[in-house]
Amino acid sequence: MPENLKKSNEARIAPSVLACNLARLSEECSAAIAAGADLIHFDVMDNHFVPNLSFGAPLLQSLRADGFTGFVDVHLMTENIEPLIEASVSAGANSITVHYESTPHVHRALSQIKTSGCQAGLAINISTPVAVVENLLDVFDMLLIMTINPGFGGQTLIPASLPKISVARKLFDAAGLSTKIQVDGGVKTHNIASIRAAGADTFVVGSDFFGASDYNAQLAKYRSELKL
Repeated sequence: MPENLKKSNEARIAPSVLACNLARLSEECSAAIAAGADLIHFDVMDNHFVPNLSFGAPLLQSLRADGFTGFVDVHLMTENIEPLIEASVSAGANSITVHYESTPHVHRALSQIKTSGCQAGLAINISTPVAVVENLLDVFDMLLIMTINPGFGGQTLIPASLPKISVARKLFDAAGLSTKIQVDGGVKTHNIASIRAAGADTFVVGSDFFGASDYNAQLAKYRSELKL
């Protein structure tokens, strides 16, 4: 299983395949990693938890079968997550992120992910406060703070979500934890530095990345803004 070798406080760029040309999925993911992206963000939507339908574990399995070996974080924006966790593990996920709001048994779901050998991520929606994660700190490796209402790509970042990043970073620092903070929704070249300043270290980029004509140049723009 590939390792993500970046330290917890180093910035990581995570292109979302929701915005790529899915007819060329393996080529697009490989090109993103070759250009300098750190991991691939793989959005799974069920048209119940969010108002959109995307793809699932069989597509990830096909990506792996086609030879892609990069780090993949599966973001489950779904209900009935337990069987999808198992399917994502079998398909080749390195990390699996589930929503706090998607199940009354989020501790069990995160523990299931950790037991499987994958890294565990916990996502919270716009209206969910950071405080809900305080009793779960020992069972997840990354907190995903949604900066849009999940379901569709190409949305504009909601500024009111940014203070939650700082709250989360203070929480983790006070607990002596190296938990990663990922931001998903409306991350662009012009705002990535302010998101980083708030305390995030992992940045999901969708149409802003896959819509660029030159992936190397686009990654260079992000890293310039992040002063990397």
